[in-house]
Amino acid sequence: MTEKIFYQDSYRKTHQSEVVDVLDEGIVLAETIFYPLGGGQPGDTGRLTINGREHRVSDTRYAPDRSTIVHHIDDDLSGVCPGDPVDMEIDWERRHRLMRMHTSMHLVCSLITAQATGGAVGETESRLDFDLQGQAVDKEQLTADLNALVERAIPVTIDSITDEELDRNPELVRTMSVQPPRGAGTVRTISIENTDYQPCGGTHVRNTAEIGELLVTGLKNKGRQNKRISIALVNP
Repeated sequence: MTEKIFYQDSYRKTHQSEVVDVLDEGIVLAETIFYPLGGGQPGDTGRLTINGREHRVSDTRYAPDRSTIVHHIDDDLSGVCPGDPVDMEIDWERRHRLMRMHTSMHLVCSLITAQATGGAVGETESRLDFDLQGQAVDKEQLTADLNALVERAIPVTIDSITDEELDRNPELVRTMSVQPPRGAGTVRTISIENTDYQPCGGTHVRNTAEIGELLVTGLKNKGRQNKRISIALVNP
């Protein structure tokens, strides 16, 4: 099991750990600041320096056990052994764009009351699909409402909820395609003060003002009821 440093500190850019395992596809560390693909958010990229040699991390993903995180490395790993110390550094500008986008998607969920059926976080443009059930969405008004929330500089905090509490409040799960993992006793949550509260394992900014100006770039029908809403950072 890899300790997830990013769970409590999404702003950690560098960290030291040690190698736990070397696989064909990459390296497993005791702890990591690299976010693995999941919840619609891409895996982090960056660098690992081991024994004085830099290795490029092209992707980060969970192993099949969903608790071990693998840092995918494209180059030769000969000479890398369990126990070796590691200096890690994420591609911060890319990660920060993903954080801004992911938090902006939570703002969309606060304004659209319908159930989300899917979504994907991108570096500069993201999308959410909603089962609108006839609810009308105006692109210009949604853009204005999103930017009003950004300008309010609302605090964003990390907390947790017990499995039992979540089971009693299923409406907190806003996206049907992404179910929060149960079984550990608690589920991580993201709260945008008095605006949005939902289970989420992704990385987020500390304050909505950090997102910057947003633009709703598209509304597209995806079936009889589903509507795809695309949003973008005006200044990536």
